[in-house]
Amino acid sequence: MAICLAFSLVFCSMTLASEQEKAYSWFVRHNETHTQPVTDATQRLVERYDGYHVDKAHGDGCEEKVLYLTFDAGYENGNVERILDVLKEENVPAAFFVLKNIIIKNGDLVKRMEGEGHLVCNHTMTHPDTTVMSKKEFEAELTGLASLYTECTGKDMPMYYRPPEGRYNERTLQYAKDLGYKTVFWSLAYADWDNDHQPEPQKAKEKILSRTHNGAIVLLHPTSATNAEIMRDLIKEWRAMGYRFGTLDELTAAQS
Repeated sequence: MAICLAFSLVFCSMTLASEQEKAYSWFVRHNETHTQPVTDATQRLVERYDGYHVDKAHGDGCEEKVLYLTFDAGYENGNVERILDVLKEENVPAAFFVLKNIIIKNGDLVKRMEGEGHLVCNHTMTHPDTTVMSKKEFEAELTGLASLYTECTGKDMPMYYRPPEGRYNERTLQYAKDLGYKTVFWSLAYADWDNDHQPEPQKAKEKILSRTHNGAIVLLHPTSATNAEIMRDLIKEWRAMGYRFGTLDELTAAQS
């Protein structure tokens, strides 16, 4: 009896560990009804670890309409600065999830992001698949980037983290939470990252606007020439649709 019980406990422990190791890639089932996308169980688990993907407080039935504009920025090719110019002129706050490369090579741009009121957040040092990393390796990616940011700006990095390529498992979500980070995914995105195959601007704008919904965390890449070209039009269209632009600080406070 004791042997059976011991075997059962070991088996349960191994099963739990296996589940925590299981890797997922974040995805969104977009719709064109302007309603929040439906998530499955593997996505909802992120909420147990200070994870965010949409503002549930500003759901489909909420009269106030809000969007959260976020960018994943690994380097500068001229378009990041163009987008910052538009955000400044239109007085729109955003969050930039950055890598080591842009801090080291374009420190003045990172200082500008911070100085103009944007949140500059953690996208890791080198954009690895964190789901195959040890806790020590994971922590080095995040703490290393935060240290570089402080050296560059003299400020502490805001405690928001976005997993590279949206790859996650329960273990890495827990690691991020243990470090004090809130993990931020998204509920609105499109294929904008390939600089050699940029979407046609009008079609890109139509796709983004058709997928817009209340409480959306929008993910765009600021290296995209298309995004730089359509950013002002998007902002004006969103405002015409009745949306305002919120911050991640506001989002997490509302859902805490």
